[in-house]
Amino acid sequence: MEDIPLTLRAAQTIIVARKAAEDITRGLDDRLLIVVGPCSIHDVTAALEYVAFLIAILIPLFAWTTPAKLLRDYSETVKDDLCIVMRVYFEKPRTTVGWKGLINDPFLNNSFQINKGLRVARTLLLDLNELGVPTGCEFLDTISPQYTGDLVSWGAIGARTTESQVHRELASGLSCPVGFKNGEYME
Repeated sequence: MEDIPLTLRAAQTIIVARKAAEDITRGLDDRLLIVVGPCSIHDVTAALEYVAFLIAILIPLFAWTTPAKLLRDYSETVKDDLCIVMRVYFEKPRTTVGWKGLINDPFLNNSFQINKGLRVARTLLLDLNELGVPTGCEFLDTISPQYTGDLVSWGAIGARTTESQVHRELASGLSCPVGFKNGEYME
């Protein structure tokens, strides 16, 4: 994906958020790490609208001008208490049939244009990080992170894959902090 390179601005967002998430999960930072967003992303425009909506709800006192200015104002207001990462899940774990997510089927029509899905996902991650919005993704396979992992500040391994050796190894190889959900058979 050389045509969608990581930019300096996006890299700054990612580096700061990765360090914050790591410090929070290790107990070195007393802020609250909040990963918030839709169940999965299927519409890029809706995802960008969600960012503006989220910030507008969190900071109702600011006059909305541009997403970048609103985000800067928001960040200054809550940066000592919260580290907010937007949940940007592009894939849906499936134990049976069903839509597997934007990366696998970006047009929601079973055309499975994965190359297009990867480009759409990478572009959205880049755009969000350019706005100063750190991103979090669930990693379901070992291929997608090769195309999107450099743009992710926090990763997740879901309940269906928590006990998978391959996913544990994948998490060890990622450059971002990774959270594991409770396994399917945990009490």
